[in-house]
Amino acid sequence: MPLHELAGQTPPHDSLVNVPRLISAYYQSEPLVEDPSQRITFGTSGHRGSSLTGSFNEAHIAAVSAALVEYRRSQGIDGPILVGFDTHALAWPAFMTCVEVLSAAGVPFHYQHDNAPTPTPVISQAIIAANRRGGARCDGIILTPSHNPPGDGGFKYNPPHGGPADTGATGWIERRANELLADWQAISRKPFDRAIKGDAAHGVDFIRPYVEALDTVVDMQAIARAGVSIGVDPMGGAGLPYWEPIAEHYGLDLTIVNRQVEPDFRFIPLDHDGKIRMDCSSPYAMADLLKIKDRFDVAFGNDTDADRHGIVSPEGGLVNPNHFLSVAIDYLFGQRPDWRDDLKVGKTIVSSSMIDRVAGGLGREVFETPVGIKWFQPGLTDGWLGFGGEESAGATFLARNGEVWNTDKDGLTMGLLAAEILAVTGEDVWARFNRLIDSFGQPFYARRDASLSDEQKARFKALDPDSLAIDTLAGESVTGIRTRAPGNDAPIGGLKVETANGWFAARPSGTEPIYKIYAESFRDPGHLEEIFAQAEQVVGDALNG
Repeated sequence: MPLHELAGQTPPHDSLVNVPRLISAYYQSEPLVEDPSQRITFGTSGHRGSSLTGSFNEAHIAAVSAALVEYRRSQGIDGPILVGFDTHALAWPAFMTCVEVLSAAGVPFHYQHDNAPTPTPVISQAIIAANRRGGARCDGIILTPSHNPPGDGGFKYNPPHGGPADTGATGWIERRANELLADWQAISRKPFDRAIKGDAAHGVDFIRPYVEALDTVVDMQAIARAGVSIGVDPMGGAGLPYWEPIAEHYGLDLTIVNRQVEPDFRFIPLDHDGKIRMDCSSPYAMADLLKIKDRFDVAFGNDTDADRHGIVSPEGGLVNPNHFLSVAIDYLFGQRPDWRDDLKVGKTIVSSSMIDRVAGGLGREVFETPVGIKWFQPGLTDGWLGFGGEESAGATFLARNGEVWNTDKDGLTMGLLAAEILAVTGEDVWARFNRLIDSFGQPFYARRDASLSDEQKARFKALDPDSLAIDTLAGESVTGIRTRAPGNDAPIGGLKVETANGWFAARPSGTEPIYKIYAESFRDPGHLEEIFAQAEQVVGDALNG
């Protein structure tokens, strides 16, 4: 896909979403239930859509909230549900609809008492902390489409383990919600002004408990003692209300470089394709922070629900997410004396093989899964997985004492971990990754997208490794062809082809009509291009029959 001519620049006015029209469509437009694109569909991170395309409207949120009420009752979940939302324009209307349904059903819910937004990792950590204390089990909802464009909305469900719901739960909720969608106006609701003041509603403070618990997972005192200067760009998202309390509580030299919050996100530079996307792993969306990177020892950004991280080094600029995962693993497994000696390293099927090499050097086993942070939850909860991360700049890790911290992506702690690494070792992430290169080689990694029809998407699921005519890849013998993840034998929804010094993987997007090809070489950029060329041919032949 060619780079947009305005990538990295301030959005022109005609690229901004019309917020009044967006909100009006949420309430005025009704989905066509016979149209698959306007039904409720849970991808890797919940249901996402836009009111302007009939895929995220009042009807959807009423139906999915009512379905969730039924699901949690069927599972014996009778404690409060913790509800958070981000700063997308559709998040507040969706919050209102959601609590109207919860209140009418008599389901107790907790929300941030001052109506400030709440990051995904905060809800995850709060669920775990509450259920650790015992009593009736609680779970959570986060109304967010993550880093998606300003016109999108999202609904995520996190059950009592704190992480994203598995396919069993989301499949049940999705089916029931679509049944309710046909007659959504019959769903019982209590008007918002009564619901938010009713017996079911409980305004709480999510900020202070999360801030005070941070020292259990990151060495905050080390950061403060070292006087590390930190720059933070919340990118107009839910992390903004958290950074000032964090800095004050721990005495950090921390500057919030951007305090703007606008529902059209007019202050976010355009991404590679000319869209506004609050993607902290994109050098284009992060262009403003990169311009001032030399003012800080370390800087980082978070996406709109603060579950992703983008680490900026004064020398190296925006650090590739795969590179930071490798550095984080190398550091954590050497600097957490209370962690078990047999803890595994979690990575997704499309994350860099540098992680495998680093884990091998540490004598640790790699647990490789399909795409999605949800696959790491059982290992984190049960204490046999120390770290779980994915190439899209999302990760989480155990507390310093080896207990579970949270089971969803946590961009706040990942940013602070970059500061801890600098404080403790005297080297920033960029310098430490270059030391890993000296030990394990230089990886060359990229991702490319291509259009995908519904028919081709179905063929992805039916791919058979034995039917693929590929014995060599970019001049090297193929050592493995996978359609299932080696860590848990779960289907990856595509395929991965491996050699000694390279690999590619292809899988359809869960939210867009495209498929993604990921590739990596440990030889040189030319070898990476050879891998891509052959990958595009192999995948194209398979999808076209």
